[in-house]
Amino acid sequence: MNWLKKLSPTRSEASGLEWTLWRKLPLILLAGTALPLMGLGAVHLLTDPEPSAQQARWLQLADYVVGGVIVFHWSMVLTLGIGCVIVIVMKGPGYVADGYLVSHSDKPREVSETDEEAAMARASAVKEQPE
Repeated sequence: MNWLKKLSPTRSEASGLEWTLWRKLPLILLAGTALPLMGLGAVHLLTDPEPSAQQARWLQLADYVVGGVIVFHWSMVLTLGIGCVIVIVMKGPGYVADGYLVSHSDKPREVSETDEEAAMARASAVKEQPE
């Protein structure tokens, strides 16, 4: 089954900011990870080798804060990547999504359609579709 079967009479929109962001995401991810880690490394290098209890607590708090900043940054980059993919797919050509006929879309029936009637309608519609 081909899930992404393109519709022939559709057109694609011009690409915009989504492709620019998509190409820069690895650099954004790397920079957003490296900068806090370099700052944390500088903090650890500039403190005493044998820190007092208060300094050790402060260093541990800095470790946790930097870890949280990095995880938050990764989640934002992932969210931005998902948004770019959605926009890229939406601007692309049209695809066949669902080939089921809805018999009551314009005129609701008085009686519900049976499963057999629906299967027969789908079978006849599949036979009529050109490949």
